[in-house]
Order: sequence, then C-alpha cells, then structure tokens
Amino acid sequence: MAVTTPLIINIHRRRYAFGRAFTLGKLTRTHVDAIEVTLTRGGRTGRGECVPNPRYGESPDSVVNQITQLPLDFDRKSLPALLRPGPARNAVDCALWDLEAKQKGVRVWQLAGLNQPRPLETVVTLSIDDPVKLAEDARKFRNHRVMKFRAASADDIRLIPIVRQAAPHVKIILDAGESWTVDDYVRLAPRLAREGVVLIEQPLPSIQDRALAEIKHPIPICADESCHDLGTLPRLQGRYDMINIKLDKTGGLTHALALRDAAHELGIKTMIGSMISSSLAMAPAVLAAQDSTYVDLDGPLLLAEDRPHGLHYDGSWVHPPKAELWG
Repeated sequence: MAVTTPLIINIHRRRYAFGRAFTLGKLTRTHVDAIEVTLTRGGRTGRGECVPNPRYGESPDSVVNQITQLPLDFDRKSLPALLRPGPARNAVDCALWDLEAKQKGVRVWQLAGLNQPRPLETVVTLSIDDPVKLAEDARKFRNHRVMKFRAASADDIRLIPIVRQAAPHVKIILDAGESWTVDDYVRLAPRLAREGVVLIEQPLPSIQDRALAEIKHPIPICADESCHDLGTLPRLQGRYDMINIKLDKTGGLTHALALRDAAHELGIKTMIGSMISSSLAMAPAVLAAQDSTYVDLDGPLLLAEDRPHGLHYDGSWVHPPKAELWG
C-alpha cells in the first residue's frame, strides 16, 4: 500500500500598505492584513492568500486558528468538511489548486476544465476621503470604463458630478454597503440612472433585502453582503439582478466556480470581486471572472507595493496570472 506523504502547512501573516489612505464610507484604512498559506508535498509548494473581514466576525487570528486545526492529509474534496466557507478555506483551497497544478505540470485552468483565460477589463474603486483627491483618482483612472465608490449617504451621492467631470464617459457603480432603505432606492434610482449609474451594490441590510423582490429595479441591484456561497443563492433569486462573488466568502476557487455557474443557470448575472489585497489573492479570481458581467479585481493597483510576479495591469485590463505567481 502506497504511503501518502503528509502535507506541510505554513502560514504567513502579510501586511500590505495602501498607496495612500483609502476611505470606504466612514472607514479609512492605511493597510490590509492578509494570510498566506503554503502547502508543500514532494518538493512542490502551492500558495493561496485570503483577507479576513470583520463584517463576518473574522480576524487574522481566527483564520490562523482554523487552519492550524487541519489534519496532516486532505484534498479539495474533503476540505469543505474541515473548514466552513470563508477566508481560511479560500486560502487553503487555492493553495491546493496551485499545488496540484505544479505537481502535474499544467495550469489550474486546465485542471478545472476551463477555457484558457484572457485579459479582462476591471472596475476601479475610488476612495472618497476628499473631493479633490477623488477627482485626481478619477482622472488617473479615466481609461477605465467603469468606476465604483461607496455611497453610504446622500452626501456621497453628490460626489457623482466630480467623477463625471473628471471622467466624462465612465460608467459608475455605487456600493451602498447596506446603508439605504427601500424608499432611498425608489427615490434615487431614476435620477442615478440618468447620471450614468449602471449598478447599485447591496442597498439594504442583508436581513431586510426581501423588500427588493417587491419593487421595480430601474438600476440593476447586486448582492454583496447577502451573497456568500451556494447555500445563499436560492433566497437571492427575485431580489437581485446580479451577485458579487468573492472567494473569501465562497471559500475558494472551487465553490466560486460552482456558485457562478449556478447563478448563470438561474439567469442571475455575476460580478467577481475581492477584498483589497495582493496579486496572489486576485489570481484565482481571474479564472472565475472569465464569464462574468463585471470584474472588480483592482486591489493591487491600490497598494504601495505588490508582491513579486504580480498580475499585469495594462490600463483597465488585468491579465491572467503567470505560473510564477499562481496556478
């Protein structure tokens, strides 16, 4: 009987500084804390990275604690029984894909039965800490066709003309971050549509989004905080026109692909997004994003410094990862 060599698991805490302080809603941040996982077997090492989100009760410590409880041997099929959906499982799942690709001498897209990935046009997210800097950022990224910023209040909505003046032809996505009411959406949507807003993310708190099934959507509505994994998909039908799939919520590439395909079968469009982090966290999402309506994978553009062999950005286009990075 063949003896399976145990996996060697290493966990690394990473802190990435932003190019400058970044404001979403009322929260201003200067850095992001990520967890990198490496899995080694037979002289080959696979890597994955995740970003814990306090919104869901996660922290770097909680992620590390989950991963350290893993047994010495497991694979992608057994992983869901060992870790719940979330960032810990994401980092490990993506490391397993990377490790298997290196062991077999192929790319992850081939292992997954996907078409060869192509460059994708990504949304760029703007910080709203200062109107002058907002205009500077909009001019800086004016070659992007779609820009996004947090609009948690009427004051934030008044920033639209600033973006529009700096980038006249851009389409705008507003991330409401669970801060609106139904009346806010009904009242504001017709006006926002005239101002070039093409999508509104998560206008209502996730526990109140049933009301979205009872109103018209002059601007499509995208689920973010309401969408986690396959288990949350059935309740979203009829409430949302699109879902934002993030690997840190689904628990990795494996279930992001499954969620994307299931959503498309139901006629729900998809956006592939991510927490702000390095190219290692973005790389698997580039594969999941190939058949999505919107791609929101601009995280490395917002960092002071990305990791070596990072994703290549050509204007608004993000290219698939090289093997030196992942996959």
